[in-house]
Amino acid sequence: MQQATHENTDRTSEQDNHQEIIEALTMDLDNRQAEEADDAPHDFDDGIKSARFKKLQKKLRKEVSWAIRDFNMIEDGDVVMVCISGGKDSFTLLDILLFLKKIAPIHFDVVAVNLDQKQPGFPEEVLPKYLSEQGIAHYILEKDTYSIVKSVVPEGKTYCSACSRLRRGSLYGFAKQIGATKVALGHHRDDILATFFLNLFHGGSLKAMPPKLLSDDKQNILIRPLAYVAEKDIITYARYKNFPIIPCNLCGSQENLQRAMINDMLREWDQAHPKRLASMFKALQNVAPSQLADRELFDFESLATERDDELRLFEGDHIQVGVADELEQMGLPTAPAVQTFNPKFAQTAEKGAANKTNKIPVINPVLD
Repeated sequence: MQQATHENTDRTSEQDNHQEIIEALTMDLDNRQAEEADDAPHDFDDGIKSARFKKLQKKLRKEVSWAIRDFNMIEDGDVVMVCISGGKDSFTLLDILLFLKKIAPIHFDVVAVNLDQKQPGFPEEVLPKYLSEQGIAHYILEKDTYSIVKSVVPEGKTYCSACSRLRRGSLYGFAKQIGATKVALGHHRDDILATFFLNLFHGGSLKAMPPKLLSDDKQNILIRPLAYVAEKDIITYARYKNFPIIPCNLCGSQENLQRAMINDMLREWDQAHPKRLASMFKALQNVAPSQLADRELFDFESLATERDDELRLFEGDHIQVGVADELEQMGLPTAPAVQTFNPKFAQTAEKGAANKTNKIPVINPVLD
């Protein structure tokens, strides 16, 4: 018992220390950006002086910091392996993590890793050149997974699923090989929502991409620091930064039509209702198992009432009783009592002014 108490105390102390570190990081970020003049170039800005860019940059940095804080993504001493594909998402993720590493009150390292899968026409010089010019430590892994995918996927089918599985296997194994403690992926908020709807519409399950995940083999912890970031903000940010984007259409496969349709649906919703996607993502963080139907998550079988002796008479004018003999045989009342319909509300209505709207009373509220 004493050992368990010490363990609980140590765990609480570690959580408090982590919270202090993340709060310090966020505060340092606010102070640093408050001190920077709107028209003064500074680190990681590439000389961009646009006020709109700096506002967007601050927003993205904060959202990434909040995700790191909320899910305890990065801790002191971590080696974060950023999987960089050459797309806007992974470039943005790498850029922001390098900035946070510079101002964080904790020490963690960032290393970029790209897997060159030998797709025809892949500009293999782009990423090494960019990463070297930026002074970013990196590895370029070369592996001809393209030929493997071509050999196992039927003609005309999308290569994306098989390609991503092979890519993940290689990258996750390499993370363990070099001693990386976290594997950072560039999935953003809209990717998470799209995966949720794909599973809902086509997979028969309520699941998405979690911001933090232990791999199935328990060898790696995966983090998605862009979990709170909207795709449209990443698109704008990447344009400002002029990242050397490499398109993901080099293999010649068909686009994943189901995901493309979901993405189009989300973009239409976002244009028509700007707050809808944020509300949907919030729903992923506010799950009520008792209001769904998963018997593994909630014990519906054992539900039981806990009624007291206080009677709650029906508020109304009259109750009609039919086939009283049957009711009596069931042991139910044949003349249930009635009380006056909400007398307080009636009095308020009589005294109310002409333009005054009276609230409708809650007669039978739904109990949680």
